[in-house]
Amino acid sequence: MSVVDVTYEDELMVKRAPLVLVESTVQAILNFLDKTESEVACTFVSDASMQELNFTYRGKRESTDILSFAQIDEDDDFSFPPHPEDSKFLGDIVISLDAMERNCEDFKVEVDEELTRLLVHGILHLLGWDHETNDDSEPMLIKQEEMVKMMRKESIA
Repeated sequence: MSVVDVTYEDELMVKRAPLVLVESTVQAILNFLDKTESEVACTFVSDASMQELNFTYRGKRESTDILSFAQIDEDDDFSFPPHPEDSKFLGDIVISLDAMERNCEDFKVEVDEELTRLLVHGILHLLGWDHETNDDSEPMLIKQEEMVKMMRKESIA
C-alpha cells in the first residue's frame, strides 16, 4: 500500500479537500499507475502561498492551481537517494484550493472531480510526464483526462 502524507496550510482547508477523499484518491491513482508501493506528499495552500511558490520555483508572479516537485529530477547533476530506482518517494504536490474552486466554477465540475484531475496531473508530473501548453492535444493531458474518466466510472459503479 502507498503512503500519502497530506498537510494543510490552514485547518479550515480540511473541509474543502477532506483528508479521507485526498488519501483514497491518491491511492486509487497510484494503484491505477501500478505504483502501489510509492509515497507522495500533498499540501493544500491558498492562492497567496501558491503565488510565492510559483515565483520562487518558476519565476512566475501569479498563482497556479498545482505545482509538482519530483524527488528524482533527471536534470539535476546529482540525485538523492544515490540509487533513484530504490526510492519509493515520488515527490511533493502543492495544490491551491482557491484555484481548484475557481476551476470547478469555470469548468462546471464538482470538487471531487477537479481534485482528482489535479492529483492525477501532479502525480503524472512526478512520474516524468510533462506538457508545453494546456492544449487538449498534449499527450500528458490526454492521459490525465482518460484517467479521470476511468476513475470516475469506477467510483460510480
